[in-house]
Amino acid sequence: MSKITLEPNSSGAGTFSIVSPDSNINRTLTLPDEDGTVLSNAIIGTEPDQIPTNSIVPEGYTDQDALDLFNVTGSAPVYACRAWVNFSNVGGITIFSSGNVSSISEGSGGDMDINFTTSMIDDNYCVFGSSSKESGGISAGNSAFITGRERSGGNDSTRVSDLFLLNANGDRTTSDHISVGVIR
Repeated sequence: MSKITLEPNSSGAGTFSIVSPDSNINRTLTLPDEDGTVLSNAIIGTEPDQIPTNSIVPEGYTDQDALDLFNVTGSAPVYACRAWVNFSNVGGITIFSSGNVSSISEGSGGDMDINFTTSMIDDNYCVFGSSSKESGGISAGNSAFITGRERSGGNDSTRVSDLFLLNANGDRTTSDHISVGVIR
């Protein structure tokens, strides 16, 4: 019969805990029959020390299961939002909430760069957005749309660059609520 040994590291000060799940089902953890390290924050990929990409999908799980999860019908492909942010640029930048956005930089003339926490694989992504003011009603000076310049040759896989707001009169403006999303 094999033995199980727990050996503390004399230079460590942390606590290692094994916690049972809140479940009525028996669970088994099988360790590999080789020397090495069991990773608690494993990386998914194709390298020998990574968890294979195909192992993260439960057996029997189909593409249709994923579409059903998002209440999607039809045969058109589904693409994920890779970054999003909700913010204000009135009196400076204030981020209300975001996903994969580390910060927003404001340049001269109100241009904004939305910086990604994790870069896109390239700069071939789609940017969309909306803006609204908290008061003032609908008017040419109070409505705005998001626009930007052509790519400036910078490393745009790390950010959405040179966005700004124009009102219906063609003047640059600010907004209480700006929402921007990135699909790739």
